[in-house]
Amino acid sequence: MSRVCDLTGTRRQIGHKVSHSNIKTKREFAPNLVDVTLHSDALGQGFKLRVTAAALRTVDHVGGFDAFLLKTSEDVMSSRAAKIRRDLKKKLAEAKAA
Repeated sequence: MSRVCDLTGTRRQIGHKVSHSNIKTKREFAPNLVDVTLHSDALGQGFKLRVTAAALRTVDHVGGFDAFLLKTSEDVMSSRAAKIRRDLKKKLAEAKAA
């Protein structure tokens, strides 16, 4: 399973571990991924996603899962999250037309 956030696309980063004598050794910084179920009010169902803790805080800050999906572009999301976003936009368009 890859270490990538489904909502923000955050991946592992490569950097250096620097010793006291200033010797640099390659290391990786892994994102803090959490398996969560996020509930969509408009679609009326929950979705299991693998999300960073920072993205969870952002979802709360923006006003919920639906608001986060509508605000964020599909370029950074996983294909699964992008499909949820498209379904949400379609559902909201149908509700607005009716």
